[in-house]
Amino acid sequence: MTGKHMKIKAINPNTTLEMTENIGRVANRYTADTTEVVAVSPERGPVSIESYYDDYLAVPGLVEEILNDTDEEFDAFIVACWGDPGIEACREVTEKPVVGIAEASMYVANMLGATFSVATILPRAKHFIEAAVKKTGLESQCASVRCTDLTVIETETAREATVEGLLEVSWQAIEEDGAEAICLGCAGMGGLDEALEAELPVPVVDSVGAAAVLAESLVQLGKSTSKVMTYKPPEPKLIKGYGELYQQGN
Repeated sequence: MTGKHMKIKAINPNTTLEMTENIGRVANRYTADTTEVVAVSPERGPVSIESYYDDYLAVPGLVEEILNDTDEEFDAFIVACWGDPGIEACREVTEKPVVGIAEASMYVANMLGATFSVATILPRAKHFIEAAVKKTGLESQCASVRCTDLTVIETETAREATVEGLLEVSWQAIEEDGAEAICLGCAGMGGLDEALEAELPVPVVDSVGAAAVLAESLVQLGKSTSKVMTYKPPEPKLIKGYGELYQQGN
């Protein structure tokens, strides 16, 4: 399958288009020339995801972006928010691989160091980020979740301040928590790994880049999502208040 052309859809669950564009740039930077990553945002949803409320409101639009692939245009999907919102539901509605940037960054970091820390956004989101770590099963390898004072939007619009904030908490994670690798805990931080690695003694994992290459690898391996039990299609039932697109199996 070497050289196989593939197309991957990277879905930014929030509706900030500048961030979506950066996600596309970063993902295409790390994938092969024969791989095209198309970055999109749902038509509805919050402009940023910084709480469980934001997370849950983003999921219907996120799932819709996968359901809309009726002509089988894409080979895989990326959920480009560090909490991996709705990823289980996404896997239920497609056989294609679905990769979350949180799980991807942690899987990669776990192969680079005995421990890792997540450098992320404002403290409000700490429990939300820790929940993503637990869900992935790498809680024992995670030295810490370190929060900056940055909002999601600021990671995209205030790049210099974002680097400064990430450097500060990354040093704390390394010196105080024993972190041997750093995961960038927000899609808006995409493209900052090299600037941070120039100042830090540990590898820094760009979460968007990690998800892009892992999605690409799953397609190259010819793998699809298991449908034997957990991620099989939803049972047919009446779903009120949603369009025909959501009526899976009916």
